[in-house]
Amino acid sequence: MKIKHYIICFLLILFSTISFAQPKIKYTTKSKDAIKKYETATKYFDARQNSDAERELHAAIKLDEKFVEAHMLLGDVYTDSHFFDQAINEYKRAIEINQYFFPKNYFLLAKNELFIGLYQDAKGHFEEYLKIDDVDVANQFRVNKFIKQCDFGIYQLAHSIPFEPKNLGPNINSKYSEYFPAVTADDSILLFTRNVFDSLNPKRSQEDFYMSYRDTVAWKKSFNIGPPVNTEMNEGAPAYSPDGQFIIFTACEKYGEYGNGRTGYGSCDFFITYRTGNTWTVPENMGVPINTNAWETQPSVSSDGKTLYFIRKYKGNQEQSDIWTSTRDDNWKWSVPVKLNNKVNSDMREESVFIHPDNQTLYFSSEGHLGMGGFDIFMSRRDSSGDWGEPINLGYPINTCGNENSILLNANGDLAYFASDRKGGYGRLDLYSFEVYEKIRPIAVNYFKGIIFDEQTKVKLEARFDLTDLKTGKLIVQSFSDPVTGSFLICLPTENDYALNAFKDGYLFYSENFSLSGVHSAKEPFLKNIALKPIKEGEIGILKNIFFDTDKYELKPESKTELDKLVNLLIKNPSLKIEIGGHTDNVGDEKYNLTLSQNRAKSVCDYLIQNKIAKERLKYVGYGESKPIETNETELGRANNRRTEFKVIGK
Repeated sequence: MKIKHYIICFLLILFSTISFAQPKIKYTTKSKDAIKKYETATKYFDARQNSDAERELHAAIKLDEKFVEAHMLLGDVYTDSHFFDQAINEYKRAIEINQYFFPKNYFLLAKNELFIGLYQDAKGHFEEYLKIDDVDVANQFRVNKFIKQCDFGIYQLAHSIPFEPKNLGPNINSKYSEYFPAVTADDSILLFTRNVFDSLNPKRSQEDFYMSYRDTVAWKKSFNIGPPVNTEMNEGAPAYSPDGQFIIFTACEKYGEYGNGRTGYGSCDFFITYRTGNTWTVPENMGVPINTNAWETQPSVSSDGKTLYFIRKYKGNQEQSDIWTSTRDDNWKWSVPVKLNNKVNSDMREESVFIHPDNQTLYFSSEGHLGMGGFDIFMSRRDSSGDWGEPINLGYPINTCGNENSILLNANGDLAYFASDRKGGYGRLDLYSFEVYEKIRPIAVNYFKGIIFDEQTKVKLEARFDLTDLKTGKLIVQSFSDPVTGSFLICLPTENDYALNAFKDGYLFYSENFSLSGVHSAKEPFLKNIALKPIKEGEIGILKNIFFDTDKYELKPESKTELDKLVNLLIKNPSLKIEIGGHTDNVGDEKYNLTLSQNRAKSVCDYLIQNKIAKERLKYVGYGESKPIETNETELGRANNRRTEFKVIGK
């Protein structure tokens, strides 16, 4: 009865995706000593003592070279130990002795060949298995799915894509494992997970976060970001917000049992920490509805900081995990998460989700979509309805017969980071980068970076930033500068035109315009420090997002976003009085320009009055070409001279 016990255990544990009828039970050897050693090996294998099982099986085979069951079980032991080449040899030997004794050996042989990328051999043995065994319809479907995978692998090997991975070097990689990389939108700060060993207990390892800054040439020496984020327990799978202002990460701690104040909801939860200068706040559990008694892990945050993508693993079902998403409102309240559609989520496991800063391209790993074996990396783009489209396999050799995951692309979309244990590294898993070929690139994202400060005192300020799509009026990004350093980083997705405003109570708001239609590169980002002006008489603010057609004074629809910001400033400061000033360049008749500027200033005043701002608080003046702020000898200078301003004339 041992052979029956072995077959049932093996198929349930190792190949649970296939169910078979049991073979007739009859040992193929007459050697009692060989049978005894085989049965002892079966007990060892059931107890997961593979080396002992291997020893007993070699002894049994030495006693009878044609002992089929011993070759089969040795193949199982090697499979369980991931010694796939040796497993293949044992299954082949069992088939050579008697191919009809246990036809499923063809299936087991083919699975091992698939594990190591022998697609042509695996396909032949899957097909042979279907010929000689009585396979039910459900299992025929599964085997045919493996055959399709073989065909896919054969095609990919013959049509490889450009792929030249480069190790990030000893400043990043060590003798330990480094994985789950995350970078800021300007590609200047790298955050990753390192699995380090406890100095007091060399047998125990745990995960910590490390960080590195990029200089003009390479990454600087990485460093442990320390407490309160890193503890004696595991911190893993970080999502670094594109502006570098917060980290969402996974910790598996129940009820604060380790004394670090972190309380979980069961299994693994998400925690969030915020940057303040060079330090981080005490991590807080993100709470319901994000966290549940299931396992939440591998988060990724959109460039506006308002959408979270993550993996949820189900209790009691290790064969499936899905990608979920949740959005937050302006009060940081997260919505009930929902699963992504069935184009992205399969009936098996999805992992390592990453949303690119373009907010249009999703990368993830899956074992359920057609691939080369194990987990392959896929991408999906938003379709015209805003939903996610059919996944695209990134191709060979990015994907192989092994497991690939945790890919990350920079904002420009031309460079990817990933973890690998390939030969030539510094330790176990190392971090690598590679240039991304055109077909799988996302939309390039530019960025605006600088420091915000008080114009008079030069003190660094924490201010809010709103990035708005001028065409739709939709808020694209809302962010804050660092409260200590005043630094900010705003993602600017290309292909659209944007209004950007910076706000802080007691100050005039700052206005900027980004015309990025047709721009496909972040190689030339916008770098500028911003001086906010305190609200006082005589201070002037330029409204860079007020638009008129040439020689016209009717406000264009794109002006509404900026005008509403001005309305809000006046509402929040009810005693404030302002003058709207219109200005032109020196092209054309001076008198005509004076009249045009006056009419444009009046149009702005009229809008404010229509939005319940008392006309007694407003004044409008046309200055024509009399007050240029730049030269009129260049197109850029003339464009900047054509402007609308507001000046404080009373508080």
